[in-house]
Amino acid sequence: MKTSEFLKELSAKDTAALQTELNALLKEQFNLRMQRAMQQLTDVNKLKTVRRNIARVRTVMQQKAGA
Repeated sequence: MKTSEFLKELSAKDTAALQTELNALLKEQFNLRMQRAMQQLTDVNKLKTVRRNIARVRTVMQQKAGA
C-alpha cells in the first residue's frame, strides 16, 4: 500500500480504531524481530515498513489529540 493511501486511511479512523491498528502493528513488529533473531526472516524490508507505519499511526494519533 502506498504511503498516501495509508495516511488517508488512518486519518479517516477514530481514536479507538487507531489504537487497535497500533496494537496490531506492534505485535507484528515483535513477531518480525523474533523471526530475525531466529534467522527465519526472509523479507528484511518488512521490519522497516512496519516500524515506519507505527510512527505514522502515532503521528496521526498525536494530531487528533491536539486538534
